[in-house]
Amino acid sequence: MAGRMSILDEQDEKLIAALRRDGRASLSELAGHLGLSRATVRARMDRLAARGEIAGFTVLTRGDVTAAPVRGLMMIGIEGRGADRIAARLAGMPAVQAVHSTNGKWDLIAEIGTETLEDLDAVLAGIRRLDGVATSETSLLLSTRRAGRR
Repeated sequence: MAGRMSILDEQDEKLIAALRRDGRASLSELAGHLGLSRATVRARMDRLAARGEIAGFTVLTRGDVTAAPVRGLMMIGIEGRGADRIAARLAGMPAVQAVHSTNGKWDLIAEIGTETLEDLDAVLAGIRRLDGVATSETSLLLSTRRAGRR
């Protein structure tokens, strides 16, 4: 088999959704919510982590939200074979939070965060000036809902 297929049962999916809602939930809280024993929840979490289904836990702070309140996704079309070089340049820019390679119409997608619209405009202009960037399209992120949250 070329790749590993992920096989999650309904309880695994419910456990992951509960952790997405509250990553700090105790084993007892998770067990009560899912109708499982604490030992079963712990075993499932350990198994999901060992298989790489749960890659880690993170904290979202107020600073993460307010440091770069203007956020956008910039889809970038590249001419020639410069994708790796351009991705490396983008990853080195302070306002670029992540760079994704993709298929389809766009070669790269850059997640960008700045303090103001003027700052975002300057970052976008700088990216458009990079040698090899042929075309781009940017969408502002107006609101965000995390998966599994209400």
